[in-house]
Amino acid sequence: MDDLHLDEERTDEPKEEPRKVWGLAAAILVILAVVAGLYYVLFMKKTDKPAAATAAEAPGPAVEEKAPAAPGLEPLAFPAVPLTGSDAAVREFAAAMSVDPEFAKWLLTKDLIRKFVVSVDNVANGLSPKPHIDFYEPAGDFRVARTKTGTFVDPASYTRYGAVVGIIQSLDATAAARLYRAVDPLIQEAYNELGYPGVDFDDTLVRAMGELLETPVVDGPVRLEQKVLSYAMTDPALEGLSPAQKQLLRLGPKGVQAAHEKIKALAAALGIAPSKLPAPRTYATAPR
Repeated sequence: MDDLHLDEERTDEPKEEPRKVWGLAAAILVILAVVAGLYYVLFMKKTDKPAAATAAEAPGPAVEEKAPAAPGLEPLAFPAVPLTGSDAAVREFAAAMSVDPEFAKWLLTKDLIRKFVVSVDNVANGLSPKPHIDFYEPAGDFRVARTKTGTFVDPASYTRYGAVVGIIQSLDATAAARLYRAVDPLIQEAYNELGYPGVDFDDTLVRAMGELLETPVVDGPVRLEQKVLSYAMTDPALEGLSPAQKQLLRLGPKGVQAAHEKIKALAAALGIAPSKLPAPRTYATAPR
């Protein structure tokens, strides 16, 4: 396990002031929030009239034509705003995705669409998006449990991400789908800025989803060995996971399962066959 998974903590003693952690947990939320809309675009796109801009609004990018809306997926009256300056409109419409008050706090970060796009691109390539995520701070510190048989991850560490898990579970698939359809041109514009002209962002988001779904739900204790500045998992099957997958493990078995279930539920809501996604799996570790 690399230092991204364990926050570079070397002891199990709590600190007086917790450090700010930039982790995949928040990025997972954003990925899930638009995944339903992605699948709608991938499998059902054809035509849909763009929302008209008002005289006071700056012209935005051309809206891609899509298929007629499915029941409950009618288009949003999203303003034709430019990518730079889209945060206010995104926040307004994203509020419908979750009633969890913590979610509203996360939406206060700047450059929402750009951060989402670059984070998804990182995850799709197995990398941590931590340089681009600055709106989540888990409570407390990473903890280990030292026993006569070795050093293990203290399950209490997983509770630090309870807020993330709660928001994932609270997301409204229909609201997410409608918002994605509204901002799809802005997402593609942000992706082009990263140096992917002509490349469909939808494919990248699918790869990011697969990266998350292929992260196992760990059943059993996670044994560690201490390095100079961090810990490593002694199980090669877990230590061999990508940095993105190791960070998803921070949520703990219940959190990882919640993320898996939300992805599957969003896909099912849009009629996506399970065969389109990798099947989640459970991995049993050796007992203590």
